[in-house]
Amino acid sequence: MKHTVALKQNHEFRRLYAKGKSAVSPYFAIYCRQTRRPYSRLGITTGVKLGKAVKRNYARRRIRELYRTNEDKLLPGYDVVVVARYRILTGQYADAQRSFLQLMKKLGLLQPKKEGGA
Repeated sequence: MKHTVALKQNHEFRRLYAKGKSAVSPYFAIYCRQTRRPYSRLGITTGVKLGKAVKRNYARRRIRELYRTNEDKLLPGYDVVVVARYRILTGQYADAQRSFLQLMKKLGLLQPKKEGGA
């Protein structure tokens, strides 16, 4: 993660759940809130309902990879929490990526596309 730091403190997660914007898909729920930092922070939550540790770790790895591969398309300066849902384990990676980008666009976290180019 190039310009991203991990969210680790429980109170930071709770603040995002309470005061952040959210969007939901079958793959995950995403909560975000703008900060004054020049970098973003990512937190990943996988509940026990998802399965045992192997499945929860698999879901975390998938979400981390989705974020890493799309990080350059996202605006910096946000706290983001991604809550894994069961479909992340069974669905196709391409569908999860499409869903991730749709939710980020809905939340206003995607950078505007650059017009033209030289």
